[in-house]
Amino acid sequence: MAERADMGVSPAAHDPAWAVAFAEQRDRLAVLLAPWLAAPVEHVGSTAVPGLRAKPVVDVLAPVRSLDSEARAAMVRVLSAGGWLYWPDDPRGDTRLWFLRPRPEARTHHLHVAVHGGARATALLAFRDALRADPSLAAEYERLKSRLARENPTARNAYTNGKAEFVARVLRAAGIARPVLEELPE
Repeated sequence: MAERADMGVSPAAHDPAWAVAFAEQRDRLAVLLAPWLAAPVEHVGSTAVPGLRAKPVVDVLAPVRSLDSEARAAMVRVLSAGGWLYWPDDPRGDTRLWFLRPRPEARTHHLHVAVHGGARATALLAFRDALRADPSLAAEYERLKSRLARENPTARNAYTNGKAEFVARVLRAAGIARPVLEELPE
């Protein structure tokens, strides 16, 4: 996806429509991924935290039983046919399948397919839950994201990499070791 035009980083005020956009895809994904799902599809990321400014892109977690090569190939095929654009060169691809829709320059959704109960899925849920439970923590995160967006308005990966230490701190406080993540290419 690096060769394609990409959408900039521009946080927006929380929009209740994000929950609706999640629900629409949750139901579609539940059907598409039924053979592999191990738990319900979840709304994660900043758009899942009421009141938090966020990039207007809904993050979705699909917790699956396995990411073995056969399951990976089948899920990529099914999700691609369902309108999801797969990132085959994801540097974090050993722990997830990552998709977006409808296209990089006009994203509405990101999809993280990860093993249920695995480090990545656990971290995504714990981080969301920590922000939902602590308004001061969510406000601190919002300030960080706003600064990073000002500094990196067209560099999505630099924006994401800049949040890593904050995310690690929140997860450590929740008693969760953050998955070892390779920085995204900038």
